[in-house]
Amino acid sequence: MCLQIRQASVHDLDVLVPLFDGYRQFYLQPSDPALARAFLSERFAHHQSLILVACEDRGEGLGFTQLYPLFSSVRAVRVYLLNDLFVAGHARRRGVARALLTASAEYARALGAADLLLSTAKDNQPAQALYQSLGWRRDEGFCDYRLTLG
Repeated sequence: MCLQIRQASVHDLDVLVPLFDGYRQFYLQPSDPALARAFLSERFAHHQSLILVACEDRGEGLGFTQLYPLFSSVRAVRVYLLNDLFVAGHARRRGVARALLTASAEYARALGAADLLLSTAKDNQPAQALYQSLGWRRDEGFCDYRLTLG
């Protein structure tokens, strides 16, 4: 397998939609390719995220990651939230997630970011082991909270 990772554009929707729909299904959402296309189209139209896509040399989509820009007011720096990371089932355990995480760090660094942030389920041990092997450290100083608005 020849793995290529590149920044996606609106022209990649046909490759991204099945991956994004699969990501949502992984988190127990019903399949809805139209919703996936609309959501991704909005991100591209408003330049609200950076999406990296991993493809085989034949162009088949293997996975993606989506980064959202944020800022730290206290530190007065740009940071990115690595909100979405997904690898298609048939491509798992082939280094795709590791390559996407590495490429995400390189892209964020090139854009002047001071940090990448992510969160994962407390019981997602395989992902935590991967993150830690790449130098990610668990934040022991802060607790995350959520207020559901709708």
